[in-house]
Order: sequence, then structure tokens, then C-alpha cells
Amino acid sequence: MLNNKNYILVLLISGGISFNSLYSQALARPNAWKKYRKEVILSVGASGFLGDLGGRNTIGKDNSPVDLEFSKTRVAVSAGFRYKLNKNINWNSSFNFLSLAGDDKLTTEQYRNNRNLNFKSNIYELATRVEFGISSFKRPGVYSLKKSLVRTSKTRAYELLGFVGIGVFYFNPKGIDPSTNKYVSLQTLHTEGQGLTGGPKQYKRVSISLPVGVALHVILNKYWSVGMELCYRKTFTDYIDDVSTTYYDKAALEAAYGPTSALMSDPSKGDIPGFSSPAGDGTRAQRGDKDKDSYMSLQVTVGRFFPPKRGRTKLRSKF
Repeated sequence: MLNNKNYILVLLISGGISFNSLYSQALARPNAWKKYRKEVILSVGASGFLGDLGGRNTIGKDNSPVDLEFSKTRVAVSAGFRYKLNKNINWNSSFNFLSLAGDDKLTTEQYRNNRNLNFKSNIYELATRVEFGISSFKRPGVYSLKKSLVRTSKTRAYELLGFVGIGVFYFNPKGIDPSTNKYVSLQTLHTEGQGLTGGPKQYKRVSISLPVGVALHVILNKYWSVGMELCYRKTFTDYIDDVSTTYYDKAALEAAYGPTSALMSDPSKGDIPGFSSPAGDGTRAQRGDKDKDSYMSLQVTVGRFFPPKRGRTKLRSKF
């Protein structure tokens, strides 16, 4: 038979294990997800540009991560709000700041290197998206007698999410003026003859983005989460880097917009004769391509939950 001390010890251990079992199973309850319905998220990481400038040592292919130039990786910072619509679907809205850059000097591909164009641009983006839970699972409770008879279980919830959304962003490409070695805004220089006879229409510095990606979301406890996400943005502009179509006559650019316009339009090295000159039939030389630009980011996330407050039952006096 158990004496009083052993009986009390068994009760303590049994009670502790029962408590831990209930705690570890809490997330498995049908409505447990509602505790994590509201979440504020901060993210920081790296961004990369996929467009006409820079890239690997081959002719670039817009929208292809293979063409990322890692030396031009820049910062990406985000602040957002996630709201769980149900156990497996979230709505997420965020403000995102990204810095993008590209430079033809970094590639050994002869045509791009000779073109000698460069740019940088900050991106200010407002985006909203829907997230779908691909999988989620719980780690069962872990018990330890090293420090105490009963230890609270280490329960974690893991979610693998895929998402798709829409955003609007502002950009303002700038390039280095070889005559001053300082950055100048490119859109106002009309570097491809925007607004002139036979030139393209002037582009706007506001465009639409379509973010798609995947995210790993780890719920640490009822207040905090951490995670990581990879996001790719397809856009509807080819001018994030101010490069899209063909070279325009430099004399006409200088007459209309000044010498800086002509210089920033064509700072090519001259290694390839006739590189930016029109063909015999008058066809203008290619400066860029018409594929739309894109950009991507890889970020670490930290989230703060705001669980619902439990209502308090008021005791009424019988008297």
C-alpha cells in the first residue's frame, strides 16, 4: 500500500501530466485557431530585382530568379496585419519597403556590359493577399523531470502557407550621371524619347503588383510567432529600371530635354561599333525588352497575437 507521501507524489505527477496533456491538445480543439485570429507582423530581409539591367552573365530573362544579381541584393522591410478567416485561410495586408538596383557593369555578357546602364529605386508598396494553409501539425507535449517533477509541455503549431494577392506600388528609378558621378532621376529625362515623335508614352511611377509566394508560420505561444516567407511580385510596368524599348536619337533628346537626357539615354562604352545606332532601314537599336519587370523578397517574420479577452462572470447577490 502507498503511504501518504507516496500517494501525494503520485497525485502531483498525475495531475501535472493531465494538465500538460490538456495544454498540448488545446491547439487541436476545433475553435483553438480563434485565439490566433489577430496578428501584427514585422518582417525584415532581402530584396532582388528581375528586369533588364544587371543579372547573370547571359542575356537576361525577366521574371526568372535565375537572373538575380546577388551583389545587388538590398533590404526589404514590412509591417502588416494578419486575420484568420478560418482555420486554414488568412487575410493579410501590409506596407512594404524594398530597395532595388541593377548595373550592367556586373555582367560579362558583351552586349549588356557594353550598354553600361545602371539604376536604383526604392519601392513603396501597399498589398493585400489571401493565404491558404497547405499543412499544419502540432508537436506533442514534452515532459521532463530534470528541474522539477512536472514541466509545462513545449507545444508549437506549424503552418505552411501559400498566398496570392494584389498590390499597388510607387517607384522612381535613378541612375548615375557619368559627368557628375551623382544619381539623377530618370523618368523626367525621357531617356527613350517619351513624348517625342515616334517615341513611347511617358510611363507612370505607380503600378500594380501581383504578389505570390510561400510562408512558414510557427506559433510559439498565445502571444508570439516567428516565420519566414518568400514573395515574388509580377508587375505591369517595364520601367522600374527605366529601360524598356529602343534607343532614341540623342540629338533630338538633347534638343528637347537637355544634354543629361542624351547622356543617360546612351552611356554605352563603344566596344561594339554601331551598338546604339539605327539599322540601315531606320529601325532603332534595341535598348531593352518589352517583358514586364518583377522583383522578389525573402524575409524573416515576427508576429504578435492579440487573443480575445475572456469574459468575467458577475456574481449576483441573492439579497
